[in-house]
Amino acid sequence: MQFGIQTSQAHATWEQMRDLWVELDRNSLYDSLWVTDHFVTGFGTAFDSSGPYLEGWTLLTGLAMVTSRVRIGVLVSGVTYREPAVLAKMATTVDHISGGRLNFGIGAAWHEFEHRCYGIRFPPLRERMERLEEAVHMIKLLWTSSGSVTWQGKHYRLEDAPYAPQNVQQPHPPIFVGGGGERHTLRIAAKYADAMNVFGSPEVVRHKIEVLRRHCEAAGRDPSQVRITVTVPFMPTEDEGRVQRFLMGFSANRGVPPEEARRWVLVGRIGDMAGHVAEYAEVGVQELYLQPFIRLRPEPFLEFSQEVVARLR
Repeated sequence: MQFGIQTSQAHATWEQMRDLWVELDRNSLYDSLWVTDHFVTGFGTAFDSSGPYLEGWTLLTGLAMVTSRVRIGVLVSGVTYREPAVLAKMATTVDHISGGRLNFGIGAAWHEFEHRCYGIRFPPLRERMERLEEAVHMIKLLWTSSGSVTWQGKHYRLEDAPYAPQNVQQPHPPIFVGGGGERHTLRIAAKYADAMNVFGSPEVVRHKIEVLRRHCEAAGRDPSQVRITVTVPFMPTEDEGRVQRFLMGFSANRGVPPEEARRWVLVGRIGDMAGHVAEYAEVGVQELYLQPFIRLRPEPFLEFSQEVVARLR
């Protein structure tokens, strides 16, 4: 099993992000580090949205320069924020700067508030899914074609589009499709992706894997070609009151019963988390990414690396 961290930029300075990534690149067992593709703090609404938040792709470029071992990426890019051909060029540029360490993540986008406040159109879900599928298809065309590309979709098109340089990684950086929608997102992952990324308890993830398997079979693709990755909220603490407050908040945010919420998260003492992580491995998860709900200082992540990652890799 491999491990990574999705280090949100919320309330973090460049110096804090740089120092954390340098420390984890040099002194931990994590395989990958990720930033997010959001522009405001908070949890998807205007509440608590005014804090500092660095843009993900430009930040990733700087972080590529100060790391040398871990794989890096944006978990995941919202398809609505950038034209796919421009996003493809951005990704190729980071692949070169990082020496071929880029993982390319993309999803349909969900954060309606930041679309509205920055004047970015937020299409209905069906259109966002159409755009996601077209974007992944078009980006793969650009990354794998030997000459100029002409292609016409419903939402995007290419007209004699040259593409150079090619990626360092051939035929292209691994494509991660994020989201657990069973009719559309997992079908797109089964058709195009090298990895899927979902949220959920081990039981939820087991079900998502089965849905992915069926989509792969329908597409004539071997399910083993799609890596199974999961992002898990991470709240290390020995304060039981803090544990309960976190679980209640998570339960309300995700719409799952409080008793089920604990199955979706890693919360409490780090030394007690290995068993829960092992359950993800048992249902077929190949990579697990921590989603921290703590300040970005290295000590908890280094402890998790020593106490959990070292035991389960």
